[in-house]
Amino acid sequence: MEAFIRFTNQTQGRERLFRATQYTCMLLRYLLEPKADKEKVVMKLKKLESSVSTGRKWFRLGNVVHAVQATEQSIHTTDLVPRLCLTLANLNRVVYFICDTVLWVRSVGLASGINKEKWRTWAARHYYYFLLLNLVRDLYELSLQMEQVARDRANREQSPSQDPLGYSVADEETEWLQSFLLLLFRSLRKHPPLLLDTVKNLCDILNPLAQLGIYKSNAGIIGLGGLVSSLVGIVTVAWPHMKLKTH
Repeated sequence: MEAFIRFTNQTQGRERLFRATQYTCMLLRYLLEPKADKEKVVMKLKKLESSVSTGRKWFRLGNVVHAVQATEQSIHTTDLVPRLCLTLANLNRVVYFICDTVLWVRSVGLASGINKEKWRTWAARHYYYFLLLNLVRDLYELSLQMEQVARDRANREQSPSQDPLGYSVADEETEWLQSFLLLLFRSLRKHPPLLLDTVKNLCDILNPLAQLGIYKSNAGIIGLGGLVSSLVGIVTVAWPHMKLKTH
């Protein structure tokens, strides 16, 4: 109970719960829409989804300051590739939160002359760039992990006969693929924060891909991806050691 109270006392924790609720409503609405006797339930889910989405905008107000701070921190990352990816990603995140704030101002009626569709497209584009750059960073970190696991395995295995799987990687092309997948699995299992961050970014990128017309997904796929991403976000907020750290 104390852990739950500590989690909900954080703004990020409450935002993750709201986000999970929003995408759960989207997923359930998609699943129930084809059923003729579920119109009232679908309407209630749609209203709840809209209300939760509006509530999340309040939690995001001021996030542009955190994004600027994250940009300043990423500049000091020692490794060149993560430094470049994270700095550019956080700059796009700054622009995204600026667009998001402008859209909030438009939604509450403080400035009715704002072109909603244009700002929404800009927000989706910069959010897409932010996620894409984070995925590049994830792939780079994964390649380092796979290289390390391969080195450790090579040190343990002095000859092909000592291979725990009983075959040499060079025997057949299919065995090369199996070896690669096994290496990938071992690398991700050894580094759970990298696995969670990669899954989160892959799930999150579905939404801007659909908004920008790059890859169309239905509401069910986007809802499922958003729910999985939100659950990962809840895990990283509740257990900070599960969040991928910069070096």
